[in-house]
Amino acid sequence: MKILLLGYGKMGKTIEKIALERGHSIVGKIDLSNRSEMNQLEKADVDVAIEFSSPEAAYDNITYCLKKGWPIVCGTTGWLEHRSEIESLCQSEKGAFFYASNYSIGVNLFFRLNRQLAHLMNGHGYKASMTEIHHIHKLDAPSGTAITLAEGVIAEDSSIKGWTLAPEQEGGLIQIRAEREGEVPGTHIIRYESEVDKIEIAHTAHSRAGFALGAVISAEWLPGKQGVFGMDDLLKI
Repeated sequence: MKILLLGYGKMGKTIEKIALERGHSIVGKIDLSNRSEMNQLEKADVDVAIEFSSPEAAYDNITYCLKKGWPIVCGTTGWLEHRSEIESLCQSEKGAFFYASNYSIGVNLFFRLNRQLAHLMNGHGYKASMTEIHHIHKLDAPSGTAITLAEGVIAEDSSIKGWTLAPEQEGGLIQIRAEREGEVPGTHIIRYESEVDKIEIAHTAHSRAGFALGAVISAEWLPGKQGVFGMDDLLKI
């Protein structure tokens, strides 16, 4: 499979390594310094694009790929205010777009556990909050994974209407504390606390390899399909 990499930072390099190990070829490695090289590629040159760039570049990269007819897998977060536009473009271009805030198989199982716990805790007087910890190079806060987790809690708990970044305090919102330290790949902790006890669940990534493998597996799955997809489709959850 011919893969175009959009974003060639640490994540892009890890994706490249795993893709090559799985027998694929990399037809382009695009970042801010060489974006014009993408214009030299024809539709037949690329089977699928994998986009892990930056919040500022993601929208233009996704738009370009959909108009070019390239299926695209995106893991960049921080641009989701434009998601409805991208999904409309995907439909009008009869393209294929795969988005996940996190491509780790373990994290996506954790998303399901999070919703189940939120369902069980609803109405029992516990206050929900969250902490997410990432490396100092991460540009957006809270993380896309934290937002997905918050949305899962909101869907299951009618008393919670949205999320807010700590230290802001407002009733009816789940508070998210975003911490940036060292080279932490990603840790997410959801807690429920009352006057008498506390319940926590957590997911800790040991490296970027799990995210990269999930992105490559998604890229293998996407070509030949039409529409907007996510990890639930891939995992058949």
